[in-house]
Order: sequence, then C-alpha cells, then structure tokens
Amino acid sequence: MTRLLNLLAVGTLWFCLATPSLAAQAKVTWYGHAAFKVVTPGGKVMLVDPWISNPSNPTAKKDLENLRKVDLIFLTHGHADHIGDTAAIARQTGAKLVASFDLQKAMVAYKGFPEKQAELATTGSFGGQITLLDGEVTVLFVPAIHGASMDTPGGPVYAGHPGGFLISVKNGPRIYHTGDTDLFNDMALLKGQVDLMLLCIGDKFTMGPVRAAQAVNLVRPKLAVPMHFGTFPALTGTPEQFARELQKFGLRKLLRQMQVGETLVWR
Repeated sequence: MTRLLNLLAVGTLWFCLATPSLAAQAKVTWYGHAAFKVVTPGGKVMLVDPWISNPSNPTAKKDLENLRKVDLIFLTHGHADHIGDTAAIARQTGAKLVASFDLQKAMVAYKGFPEKQAELATTGSFGGQITLLDGEVTVLFVPAIHGASMDTPGGPVYAGHPGGFLISVKNGPRIYHTGDTDLFNDMALLKGQVDLMLLCIGDKFTMGPVRAAQAVNLVRPKLAVPMHFGTFPALTGTPEQFARELQKFGLRKLLRQMQVGETLVWR
C-alpha cells in the first residue's frame, strides 16, 4: 500500500510539472486606450502602445510605479497617444523597443528612448517576422492604414509607416494588436492565426464599430477585444454599437469587452 501511495505521489508531481497550463498562464491587461500588458507563461513582460497615463486609467500613477520589470515595448506608430510613457518605462526597466526600423530610429532621435535598448534584433518591417525572448515569442509585422508622423518641438517628422503586430506567445495566445487602422482586405490573410484580436473601434481617426465588425469577420479570431474608444469625446464608437454590428455577422459571441485595469487570463 505504501509503495502504491509513493507511486501515485510521484505520478501527480510529474503531471503538475509536465502540464504548464496548471502552473503558469499568459495574462493580458488593458490599461485603457490602446495600451496593453502581456505576461507570458514564462514570466516575460511585454507592453504594447503603453500610454499608461491616458485619461481612461484612474490608477495610472500606481500602474506606472508597479512596472518594475518590462522586457519588451511594442509601438505600432509614432502618435503621442500610442508612444505615451514609452521612454520613461524603458529608462526605468531596461525594456527593449520592438518597432519598425524608421519608428525605432525616430524614438531614439526625438523621444529620448535609450539607444542601446533599440536594437537591430528587435526591429523589422511589414511582412517580416522575428523571434524574441529566446523563442518564447514570435512577432509578425502587420501593416495598417493610418498617419505616419511624430510630433516634435520643431514640428511633425516622419516616423515610419504605421502598423500592427501579430504576437504569438508560446503556450499562450496569438494576439493581433491592430494599432490605429482602417479596414483593409489583407486582414483576411490572418484568418485562422489569431486568438485575441485587439482592435480599434473609436471612429473618426480609425475604424468605427461598423468597419471593426467587418474586420472581425475577415479575421475570425477566437475573441475580439475593442480598444481605442471613449478616451476623448471625438472617439464616439462604443462597445455596444460594436456588439450590434458583430451580431449582423453572427459573431456577437466573439466579443470580449475588457474594463480598464482588467486582466484576462488565457486558458
């Protein structure tokens, strides 16, 4: 009997060690606007468009203080509401910048991003794919339809073409952050490759709810998370409108509306 109990104990221990989903899961936190944190099952921390101090985030100061460990910062384009707190976070944590080649150079030249943290290994361009964090993350650079400038004291400068990212996490979700964009047919090329689609719905400067729902119909992710809405009065698109538009395609069940500060655990 004792031998049997010992064997069962060893078997249980092996099962726990061999099943990473029981020990560690990917987590996605929304800070409002287009700012997200992704924590991999291995504990690596990534930020996308980290304007943590945006007006939608009531706990911005605390959130910034708590970002003591960040491995990578992804930037979709050079507009201030996406650059946000990037340089300050990078100086505080040593995070490396993942961005297009031109945007990476502009961030160093005009926004004070530490040059040694803007490496060739973490840059690419649209259609290109790079592997990061010792193989734990693969990133595909995806184009977007939007503006390409960066504001500086001397006026706007070119900061690379805007884009988005398909971030594939080992033992975790495949995340498509659209950045700021209009609907475009090539989104359909990502069909079957996306678990979480983080997409702008605010209208005026990006897709509104109607075209965002059409984008979901092209991509068919497992979950669609609306972002980039309500931060300013001009961003009039709402999750409720988005839900109604998704219903027209029979895709209402894909909607996963997150609250500012909420963390989604990928199971």
